[in-house]
Amino acid sequence: MATFVIRRMGFLALTVILTSLVIFIITQMLPGDVARVVLGREAGEAALEAFREENGLNDPLPVQYGRWLMDFVTGDWGHSLSTRSAIFPVVMDRLRNSLLLAGMTMLVGVPLSIILGIIAGLNEDKLADNTISIGALTVVGLPEFVTGLVLIQIFSRWLGWLPANSSIAPDATFAEKLPMLILPAMTATMVLLAYISRMTRAGVIEELKRPYVRTATLKGLPRRAVIFNHVLRNSLIPAITVIAISFGWLISGLIVIENVFNYPGLGRLLVFAIDRQDLPLIQAVAMVAVVSFALANLAADLIYARLNPRIRLE
Repeated sequence: MATFVIRRMGFLALTVILTSLVIFIITQMLPGDVARVVLGREAGEAALEAFREENGLNDPLPVQYGRWLMDFVTGDWGHSLSTRSAIFPVVMDRLRNSLLLAGMTMLVGVPLSIILGIIAGLNEDKLADNTISIGALTVVGLPEFVTGLVLIQIFSRWLGWLPANSSIAPDATFAEKLPMLILPAMTATMVLLAYISRMTRAGVIEELKRPYVRTATLKGLPRRAVIFNHVLRNSLIPAITVIAISFGWLISGLIVIENVFNYPGLGRLLVFAIDRQDLPLIQAVAMVAVVSFALANLAADLIYARLNPRIRLE
């Protein structure tokens, strides 16, 4: 098991390094001059050149990349070009908000999705299966902003139960944040329901057709015991990948949902940085997103190995 973990952590480190290189290259290729963005259009050429020299923008790209990557690892992420504030505390504050929303969504969405997927898989081509499948496909076909706006219309405007604006204050308590989290979490949960329930359904149906299920049934084992002790354990393995990817998406990919509800998460911060061509802030948010996805996939690999020891030998 230790060898498996070390190997997977090595893959994680390599993935992060390669992706960081891609992020650096793409941000370097973006149109616009960083010095011009910071100093303004009226700045003279001497001032622009002095800024480039002071910030190492004239150094060779490999040198810039190495310095940037090392600064990211050590937590020295520099200052935002648009707000002049330190990037690290800003990103960490937004990351906490994203983790809070992701955690709330996963807490509700994952168990509910798995339960619906199991029900559909155990009732293949029956009313329950068709109802759950059609509902999941309908939800996944709707754009996230449409789902969010519908929920705002129902729960905020018609019923008046929940606030439509989720712009939480930095010093707000959890009790104050909770009402503002519900609608964004409901919107994200509906997206999760579609993907995870469909994957779980497919896994259950596949496991039910395997020879060991037929053998256990012929031996007289109760169907409930076969399902809970064998079928569910094996059928959930494919769904783990979707759950892990979904967690990474919830941390940094809720751009549409965060903008619909004005929620201060990483996705909204990324839009802010892109709109202002704030390259250091773009790079920092993108790297946090990469690390989040990598850690989520590492967690999925470890759960794989726990559920199926044969994976450790691959």
